[in-house]
Amino acid sequence: MLSRRDFVKGGVALVSIGTTANSLLKGSLAFAQQNPAYVAANNGKILILVQLAGGNDGLSTVIPASDPNYKSARKVLGVKEELALPLQDGFFLNPKLTGLKGLWDKGHMAIVQGVGYPEQNYSHFKSMAIWQSGDPKGALQDGWLGRTLEKLESEQHDPFLGFNVGSSTPPEMRAESISIPSVSDPADYGFKVGGKPAVANDPRTATVMKLYEQYPGNSPYGVLLETTAESAVESSRLLAQAAQTYKPAVTYPKTSFGSGLSLLAETIVGNLGMRVGHITLGGFDTHNNQQAEHDDLMETLDQGLTAFYQDLEAQGKANDVLVMTWSEFGRRVQENANGGTDHGSASQVFTLGAQVRKGLYGEAPKLNQLIDNGNLAYTTDFRSVYATVIERWLGTPAEALLGQQWPQLNFIGAA
Repeated sequence: MLSRRDFVKGGVALVSIGTTANSLLKGSLAFAQQNPAYVAANNGKILILVQLAGGNDGLSTVIPASDPNYKSARKVLGVKEELALPLQDGFFLNPKLTGLKGLWDKGHMAIVQGVGYPEQNYSHFKSMAIWQSGDPKGALQDGWLGRTLEKLESEQHDPFLGFNVGSSTPPEMRAESISIPSVSDPADYGFKVGGKPAVANDPRTATVMKLYEQYPGNSPYGVLLETTAESAVESSRLLAQAAQTYKPAVTYPKTSFGSGLSLLAETIVGNLGMRVGHITLGGFDTHNNQQAEHDDLMETLDQGLTAFYQDLEAQGKANDVLVMTWSEFGRRVQENANGGTDHGSASQVFTLGAQVRKGLYGEAPKLNQLIDNGNLAYTTDFRSVYATVIERWLGTPAEALLGQQWPQLNFIGAA
């Protein structure tokens, strides 16, 4: 695999790859002619992925409040219909999601129901790995977004192509040939030499860069290692530059989730070339005393995402951004004896954005047709959601990235 740096090293001549380049060019032109939707979509659209870690209780998020099966199963945790926020078709939002209800009313929110996969795994780590790889069978390498970013990287070279708010690269964004900046505190982010931030013209920095370059590019993850150092130096410079000019148009909530979303907004407004951003909100493993904990989480989610959308809207960026939530599984229908819920199966995915088509998509699982000792049967494969986002929003073919073709949903129009 050739990295972008290979083309500026003296040993590689373009004429030597003329035939290959010509074939690639012809192939690209042919694809563009046959698939104008993908070409039109590849216009800098940004995906923000929000992980709800721990297994979010879908029945306390999008609520079938009038269903007698719900009322029977949720005598303690059930939300009364008069308190819930009406959506459509007998479904309601959690009362704490007032800001998202406002986005729904304005037509900027869609919900995909019954999202899951065959033979649900009820382990947090295994189910997360399935969602993160995009493959229940474990045959695909790296993360589904990592593979997507590698595809996008061949067309767009930016150190912020992918960006994570956190301390380490999330598995869904890992790939063999690209590095993803992970930032918790922008003031402390950067490539460091001797414990101090690297400076581009510092001899020590140049020495370390050369050490990185000596690692054989054809070795496992060689291209990734080669580009990590230069990406770290460049991305820290760009982030510091963006921080000097970005001024939030709204007041973000004083939570780590709100601060992280503000940082993502900074990279978007600063036009740093980001195509995929990632942030995690944890705490959803609510086996005990779920009511208060889940209400707090819903409020944190609502306030953060509402501020984020309003900021982007005020900055003229709302048309460029799609927010998508995911959680490794839902919770069991029947509440447990501890005022909580146990690991479940199908749940929902939220999508937010100025170009989202409002509505409920997919079929809601029936509460009177349960599987696996009291769990919801999934109705929408999560890879259909991924395929829709990859093709219709990020603008690149999804079949090779997901191992096969998956039916797409209409919460985003054809690009």
